[in-house]
Amino acid sequence: MKHSWKVLLLTLSFILIPTTAWSESLKEKTEEEVTTVEENLEPKINELLPDLSAEEFNYLATLMKADRLYKRGEKEEAETLYQEAKKSFQTETTEPSNKPYTDQASLPPGGKVYWRYGKAEFNPKLETKTLSPLQLLTEKYQSFIPGHIRYAEALVYFDQSEKAITHLESAVSRYPQQLTLVKALIPLYEKNEQWLDASLTARQFAILNSEHSQADNYQNLADKHLEKYESQLRSRLRENAFASIITGALSYALTGNLAGPLSAIESTTLLLQGESGVGNSISDNLEKRLPLLEDKAVNQYITEIGENLTEYSGRDSFDYEFYIIMDENLNAFALPGGKIFINAGAILETKSEAELAGLVAHELAHAVLSHGFQLVTEGNLLANVSQFVPYGGTAANLIVLNYSRHMERQADELGTRLLASSEYAADGLYHLMLTLEEKNTDRATPPAWLSTHPDTTERVNNIKTQIVENGYNRYTYEGVSEHQQIKQKVAELLAEYQAEQEEKESDDNEED
Repeated sequence: MKHSWKVLLLTLSFILIPTTAWSESLKEKTEEEVTTVEENLEPKINELLPDLSAEEFNYLATLMKADRLYKRGEKEEAETLYQEAKKSFQTETTEPSNKPYTDQASLPPGGKVYWRYGKAEFNPKLETKTLSPLQLLTEKYQSFIPGHIRYAEALVYFDQSEKAITHLESAVSRYPQQLTLVKALIPLYEKNEQWLDASLTARQFAILNSEHSQADNYQNLADKHLEKYESQLRSRLRENAFASIITGALSYALTGNLAGPLSAIESTTLLLQGESGVGNSISDNLEKRLPLLEDKAVNQYITEIGENLTEYSGRDSFDYEFYIIMDENLNAFALPGGKIFINAGAILETKSEAELAGLVAHELAHAVLSHGFQLVTEGNLLANVSQFVPYGGTAANLIVLNYSRHMERQADELGTRLLASSEYAADGLYHLMLTLEEKNTDRATPPAWLSTHPDTTERVNNIKTQIVENGYNRYTYEGVSEHQQIKQKVAELLAEYQAEQEEKESDDNEED
């Protein structure tokens, strides 16, 4: 029977890294030491893991050699080895990419019929005859962008503005690079005075399309609409008529006070602090209530990964911080303003620094795209977090932020782009999710990080398509060896913590 990757990599960490040298980075090892490790690698692995398949051995050993060349600056030689280790996406069967188009001549005959009826002049007496073909057009030929815009215009004409907004939100989610869809959606938000939605949509377009000629204009538009949202809040605060949108659970999460929900004034004041203010308030409380890993080398490792990624995030105003929770389950979450919490178990599930960076990049993307702040304004994020935090570290695995499919798609896309920009292997998130998808078949329940969105296969395929279509580099730094060093240290610290908790629980039971 083949050894699992978890057993394999843990064993390799004992082979490659002296257990007494946790604070020593592999980057500090001399050329002679690293070469000696490589020369002795194969016989030691074969001796300790005789059932290891040749494919698994070659994959791991080749990545390690490639990493060493990469760190020496021999990037072309390293890329050759990375290509040798990894399968090419191009040779694998993938779903056809539904690229958007605007030319009606590209529509199939059936689509042209729907479009002919749909683009006719609106007539208040022909609501069904107008909306039905446009609805069918957008359902059967989703890639035809003008169809979505025309359908939204028709819905507005027939007094169905909310449905028009919902439809355009879905279209923008599917085709975030299409400025015409964003241009159609934002005015509808403006008409309804949904200033926060307008701001977030503009900012998300600018961040997801940072090289677009209109990116800066939409960043400015986002700031203007955010100011209008804050002005709206201040107006309601003055009138003392702003209904509390945050439950009593929020009061407990922020203050530990069970007396009741925050008042309307307190809720509004909190939101006026902005994303960073809200995130800081929650983070300060979580730091007091969650068992956080306290090891200089490990915390520095995760912080350096985060800083490599935030350099390309587009939200320089955030004060990014990264925390590791002493919990064996695979979970991670981001708070507004860039506070990222990662379970120790998530580190243990990853096979390389690039995979861990993929997880961090995904969570960073949620923060950068203001997804957490959206949940705050809806009253969802804080009630969810506070529901479990008071009960201690073992419940940290239950903190799952219920992002929409739209938000998850955006976070996958931006997270993968951050990986590629940071010169990590662009398929880090892809390989992590692929591994988790495979493991899910052997689990009664999926990891918390995936539990709210079971469509992992679709997300894996979307990431693969994004990498191929954008030409992102998969054949660059993986960071296998140093990651195993960190994993072994995390495993030891987690085991010590769990033993201490069991001892405390035993003592408490004896006292009772």
